[in-house]
Amino acid sequence: MTMTDPKPTVSADVMSLAGELGAERAKPGWSSFSLDLNDDQVEIRDWAHTFAADVMRPAAAEWDEREETPWPVIQEAAKIGLYSLDSNINLFIDPSGLLMPLVHEELFWGDAGIGMSLMGTGLASSAIFSNGTPEQWSQWLPRCYGTPDDVQVAAFCSSEPGAGSDVSAIRTRATYDEKTDEWVINGQKAWATNGGIADIHVVVATVDPSLGTKGQAAFVVPKSEVSGLAQGTKLKKHGLRASHTADVFFDNVRIPAANVLGGKEKLDARLAKAREPRDSSGPARNASMATFEMTRHIVGAQAIGIARAAYEFALDYAKGREQFGRPIIDNQGIAFKLADMALEIDAARLLVWRAANMSSALMRGETPNYRHGEGSMAKLKAGEVAVKVTEEAIQILGGNGYTREYPVERMHRDAKIYTIFEGTSEIQRLVISRAISGMRIR
Repeated sequence: MTMTDPKPTVSADVMSLAGELGAERAKPGWSSFSLDLNDDQVEIRDWAHTFAADVMRPAAAEWDEREETPWPVIQEAAKIGLYSLDSNINLFIDPSGLLMPLVHEELFWGDAGIGMSLMGTGLASSAIFSNGTPEQWSQWLPRCYGTPDDVQVAAFCSSEPGAGSDVSAIRTRATYDEKTDEWVINGQKAWATNGGIADIHVVVATVDPSLGTKGQAAFVVPKSEVSGLAQGTKLKKHGLRASHTADVFFDNVRIPAANVLGGKEKLDARLAKAREPRDSSGPARNASMATFEMTRHIVGAQAIGIARAAYEFALDYAKGREQFGRPIIDNQGIAFKLADMALEIDAARLLVWRAANMSSALMRGETPNYRHGEGSMAKLKAGEVAVKVTEEAIQILGGNGYTREYPVERMHRDAKIYTIFEGTSEIQRLVISRAISGMRIR
């Protein structure tokens, strides 16, 4: 290039190469990344949003105060097809993986307590899907939801009084009775969503204590067909009050041998392999962790819904509330809080969507390639963002935010559990640190 020729010259070889690469990368595989939702995704998201806005939000404060399962709301959701096995399958069968978190975000934007009553069944159905056989899917999944005329919920029973984050400490035992070809279950489960009020209980129990988590299996226990299953204390919780949570006791509960998820033959083969010395150092995959792997990004989407609801309410409040003759958003102290809230919500959503897209491998019968704990990253970030954003919303509302006349205090109570259940923030950091280091960090 000279002073008289301001245009840079490009060699023919470079131009040819650029043309070839441009043509090659115009193919679909090179343009698959997109943050735009397709028309069907938008329609389903908006359908869920309408139900959240018109049915859930008006009922939220009432059911939070009553601390009872909102059966009328669940029935309304069932009537329109939002609460059903078909709906759950529809949300799962999405090559992008985004439909499930999209709908969960909208419902939990409506109300987290009612949202958990609607979606808590998903834990049990996910356990059946991830651990069961096609025959077991057909047998048990419809019974998790019931019908619009006879709505049912299901419960996933993993945690125990002495076994929360440490699933290897599960003490509930399942013993095989050869004479009757039955499993006999004894033990206590804690923190079970829908525990005791559900018909279908999916129970994680130890079959061989000497094998730790590798000696565990999941069993379908239909309350209506057994004796010895009893609800214990119903917990009075800080948040998610419209969602039923209780202890569940199993006293010599007998179920057919076929009720072990995956089948007894597969379980026997897995236990035999686990007893081989060469297998003792391999990674453990158990029914609890298989379920959590499928749901962490979905839980993150729920937390984002709560955070978004609090942020939107605080933003509207700040634009309408006047102090010293001007809206409080006109002050940087408030405006910057809201800017940070919007930024953190979007950042968390991007992590959730990435993990959701990776999880779509499940639809193809593959294992998601979570190389760096991406599912845990999504859940960790979203949960901590929800707590921070709802706290800031209360701060923006001041004294009003601390009262039950405004919804942000309820949202703050609901948000806190997202740093605790399905793996505490500390457990998520442990998972991530092990993934990035390749070391067994304790």
